[in-house]
Amino acid sequence: MSGMKQKDFRDRLNAAKDAKQAMAAKFNQRPGPDDPAVAEKRAARAAVSAARDARMAEREALRVAENARLAAEREALAADQAEQEARAAAEKAANEVKLEAERKAARDARYAARKARK
Repeated sequence: MSGMKQKDFRDRLNAAKDAKQAMAAKFNQRPGPDDPAVAEKRAARAAVSAARDARMAEREALRVAENARLAAEREALAADQAEQEARAAAEKAANEVKLEAERKAARDARYAARKARK
C-alpha cells in the first residue's frame, strides 16, 4: 500500500465546504462600487480616456488641416497650370495670325509681281 492516508467521504465534503467558504470570503473582501479606492480608479481611468480622446481629436484636426492645405496647394497649382496653358494657347493663336498675315503679304506680293510682268 502507498504511504498516503485515504480520506473518507466526510473529510472530502468538509474540504470542499471549506474551499467554497474561502472563495466566498475572498470575493466578499473586494471593495464595492461606492468604495473610495474604486471611485478613484474609475476617475483615473476616465481621465486617461478623456486625454486619449483629446489627443485623437487633435490628431484628426491636424490631419484635416493638412488635407485642406494640400488641397489648396493642388488647386493653386492647377490654376497656375491652367493660366500657363491659356497664355500658351493665346501666344500660339497670335503667332498663327501673324504667320497667316505674312503668308498673305507674300502671296499678295507675288500676285502684284506677276501683274507687273504682264
